[in-house]
Amino acid sequence: MEHHPLEEPGHIDRKLDPCILVIFGATGDLTARKLLPAIYNLKREGQLPAHFACVGFARREKSHETFRSETEKAISSFSRVKPIDKDLWSGFRKQFFYHQSAFDEDEGYRGLKTFLDKLDTELNIRGNRVFYLSTQPRYFPTIVSKLHEHQLLYDEKVNDRYSRVIIEKPFGHDYQSSQELQHNLLQHLREEQIYRIDHYLGKETVQNLLVFRFANAFFESLWNHRYIDHVQISAAESIGIGSRGKFYEEQGLLRDIMQNHMMQLLSLVAMEPPSNLTANSIRDEKVKVVESIRPFSAQELKTHCVRGQYGPGLIDGEKTLGYREEENVNPKSNTPTYAAVKLYIDNWRWEGVPFYLRGAKRLPKRCTEIAIVFKKAPGILFPKENKSNVLAIRIQPDEGISLKMNCKVPGPSSPIQPVKMDFKYGAFFGVTPPEAYERLICDCMYGDSTLFARQDEVLHAWKLFTPLLEYWDGHPPKDFPNYEAGSWGPKDADAMIEKEGRRWRLV
Repeated sequence: MEHHPLEEPGHIDRKLDPCILVIFGATGDLTARKLLPAIYNLKREGQLPAHFACVGFARREKSHETFRSETEKAISSFSRVKPIDKDLWSGFRKQFFYHQSAFDEDEGYRGLKTFLDKLDTELNIRGNRVFYLSTQPRYFPTIVSKLHEHQLLYDEKVNDRYSRVIIEKPFGHDYQSSQELQHNLLQHLREEQIYRIDHYLGKETVQNLLVFRFANAFFESLWNHRYIDHVQISAAESIGIGSRGKFYEEQGLLRDIMQNHMMQLLSLVAMEPPSNLTANSIRDEKVKVVESIRPFSAQELKTHCVRGQYGPGLIDGEKTLGYREEENVNPKSNTPTYAAVKLYIDNWRWEGVPFYLRGAKRLPKRCTEIAIVFKKAPGILFPKENKSNVLAIRIQPDEGISLKMNCKVPGPSSPIQPVKMDFKYGAFFGVTPPEAYERLICDCMYGDSTLFARQDEVLHAWKLFTPLLEYWDGHPPKDFPNYEAGSWGPKDADAMIEKEGRRWRLV
C-alpha cells in the first residue's frame, strides 16, 4: 500500500532499506543538540532500519570510542526522553563511527569511501547513503563535488541503491547566490536527491495544518477573503543571539527566520487543496502561493516593511545586553534582529487580505503562532462588545490550536466576553510530540520529500525578499537600537498595523 505522506511514521509500517547516515560537521552544535538525539529516539521507537550506521565526519582528530562517548553525552543532555536507556544504548553505540578529514581533502574522501564499503560488507547495508551537511553553507558545493569525484554519489534510477543529501538553511544569501548554489548542486545531483531541511516543517502542528484545513469542512468553507480580515504569523524569541554573533552579522533576522521558516508557514496556511497527498502535489500548491505574493513597490519598501534591533533591557527581571554589546558583533552594527512585513496574495481566495509577518529576538517570550483573525459579525445587535473571532495555531511551545469566540457572561446584565476553546497536543494525546529532526531524518531515509523545501519554493521566496534586503542595505537605519530587550518591538511596527485599525497579538 502506498505511504500516506502526512501519516505518523509510528502509525504505519514503513519499511526502511538499510542505510548509512554520514554527518558532515559532526562536532558542531546542531549535531549534538538535535541530530544525535533524533537518531537515538528513532532507534528507541523502532523507526530506524534494522541495518544502520552513523558516521561522523569532521576535522578534529578522535577515535570511534571518543565519538561514541560524546554521542552518549549529547543524548543524555538533549534528548526529549530522559534518562538514556542504558540497555538500548549498550548495543546501539557500536553503530556509531567517526572519520577525520577536512571538507576539501581528497585523501579524506578516499578513506571515507573505503570505510563505508567496509561497513556495507560488515553490516549488510547494500550501499544506501544519506549525507547530512551540518556545516556552514559555503562548504556545500565543495562537499558535494568531492562526494561525486570519489564516486560516493550515484543515481538510484540506474542503481539498486540510493544516495541523498540533506542540506541545512540558509539556501543562499539572496536570489543570485541561491541560484548559484542550486546550479552547483545540480552539477552532481538530481533535484530528487536534494533534501533542503527546514525544521519548522517537521513540527507536529505544521504537519497538522493540511489535515486541519482540508479534513474539517466548517473551517475550509470560511478560509477566504469573505470571512477572514487578516492573518498574523509571529515567530518570537526571548533569547538573544548567544554565541552566534558572527553568523548573525552575516544573516540578520530576515534571512534567518522570515525568508524560510515563516514563508513555509504562510504557504501552508494559504495554499489551495492539492490534487493528492504526494510530495510534488503539495509542493506545487505551496509554490503557487509564493508566486502569487505581490512584490513590494518602491513605496511599500518604506511603508510595508519595518526592521529593528534590540538594545539593553530586561527579560524575566534580569538585565540583558543589547545586540551591539553581544560577542562577535560590530558595536556599530545595523543588522536587524526584528523584521515585520505586510504582504498581499493576489489570487481569488485571498484578494485584499493582508498577511502580517513578524519575527524577532529578545521579545518578552518565545512563541511561534499563526493567527487567523475573522471579520467581525454585523454590529447591529451587539455594537460595542463584538470582538473578532481568532483561530490561533501555536507551533511552539505548547503545540496546539485555540479558538476565541464571544460568549455571554452569566447574570442578568448580559455582558459579552471573549472566551477561548483550547486544544493542546500533549494534554490530549498524552505523549510528547517527536522532535522535528526525528521526522525529517526518517522521511529522507524513506525517500519522502513532502516536508522538505523544493528548489522553486526557495527561489521564489528569495525573489520576493531580495529587493527588501537591497533596499535596507542601501538605506542604513538611523535609530538602531530601536526597541528594548523584553519589549514587543519597535514603535514603527505597531504603527504599520494600527493605522488600519488592527493590533499585533500579544502571543
